[in-house]
Amino acid sequence: MAGPNESTGAILAAFLANAGIAVAKFVGFLITGSSSLLAESIHSVADSGNQGLLFLGGRRAQRPPSPLHPFGYGRSRYFYAFVVAVVLFTVGGLFAIYEGWHKVSDPHDVTSPVVAFAILGVAIGLETYALRTAMKNSRAAKGRKGWVEFIRTSRSPELPVLLLEDSAALIGLVFATAGIALALLTGNPVWDGVGTLAIGVLLVLVAIVLALEMHSLLIGEAADAPTLAKIESALTGGPEVRRLIHILTQHLGPEELLVAAKLEFDPSLGVPELVAAIDAAERRVRTAVPIATLLYVEPDVVAPA
Repeated sequence: MAGPNESTGAILAAFLANAGIAVAKFVGFLITGSSSLLAESIHSVADSGNQGLLFLGGRRAQRPPSPLHPFGYGRSRYFYAFVVAVVLFTVGGLFAIYEGWHKVSDPHDVTSPVVAFAILGVAIGLETYALRTAMKNSRAAKGRKGWVEFIRTSRSPELPVLLLEDSAALIGLVFATAGIALALLTGNPVWDGVGTLAIGVLLVLVAIVLALEMHSLLIGEAADAPTLAKIESALTGGPEVRRLIHILTQHLGPEELLVAAKLEFDPSLGVPELVAAIDAAERRVRTAVPIATLLYVEPDVVAPA
């Protein structure tokens, strides 16, 4: 699981890259009139705002619990990541589709193509740097998982969001380059619009994937299988525990896990010994899984069948 420092470093790298790219692309659009560059500049502006949203979500998640929110604000990170998906869909994807349709319907020649290719080349370099930074900061949390599996199973929203955003940005730049190149090679500026449409469809698809993943995290996901196995082993690791009857887990945030378990204890234990056994079980869990910040252990005795 990625810690806050890794996520913050990747967010900062992505923000700086996208802010610089957005300015360069917009200047390129003003010079060349390329709809692909305009769509890409709006995409980069949206991405820069998205990094701000991820940072804001991380800060708001650090607020202490309150009477209204006794379990804290950890899910703020999931909420703001969901907003990122909405921004990517509307500001990035739908705008690019509209601009692409407009350019296909009313095509205009691309002027100063050398400027367009130069700006796209710089943008590809910066986006590659941002993506490499996100991948580097994700490796510890990813472990042996593939990248798709990591994005699907991660309980931390920031790095998967950045990985998808930066990957989409690189692919979008390829679409923009191809669109402008085909427009020049064929003498038909419609290809610039087609490239813009491809960027829009790509961003909409990425936004849908992000929204589905963040929706799952918002409504609550259980601990992953390795973490659950550690918790179960810790709970039953004392001689006074006969067996685990039932367990429920739910992430209140990437580094905050709620654990509720029902254990069968030795029926000969008195009340003081039972309390001590419950406390010992909780200590074992917190040692094995430090993110298990909230533990509720219910003692029970199962009657023989």
